[in-house]
Amino acid sequence: MTDAELVAKKLASIETYVRELRELARPELLRKDVREQRFVEHTLQLAAQAALDVASHIVSDDRLGEPRTNREIFDLLAGAGWIEDDLAAVLRNVIGFRNVIVHGYDTVDLGIVEDVVRNHLDDLLAFVEAVRQRLSTDQ
Repeated sequence: MTDAELVAKKLASIETYVRELRELARPELLRKDVREQRFVEHTLQLAAQAALDVASHIVSDDRLGEPRTNREIFDLLAGAGWIEDDLAAVLRNVIGFRNVIVHGYDTVDLGIVEDVVRNHLDDLLAFVEAVRQRLSTDQ
């Protein structure tokens, strides 16, 4: 059974990261200010990691399968009805972005970073809401 208290703490962290990005990030400065760039990238990385932690915990505790990659974890959640398929696809991209930042697989495209901050933070909040909703119905 999923540890609702542990998951709740991680979900609250995601909300905090999103709030901080909305209140503190200045996406127009990403290309001019290395501190701004690093703040935004790192905060997005933390939010992505928290989402991955939540998803991993649920997949493991509910024995939803053995993902071969971190991206597949969200497919397992969707298959078990925790999240919608469309949201799983978005979250796979979030984890791909996280991998670029963490592992340096590629150069970070600041245009994508700016787009995420301006237009896609609600995707992380949709994940938070979906998991909370499922936890409340499972109790």
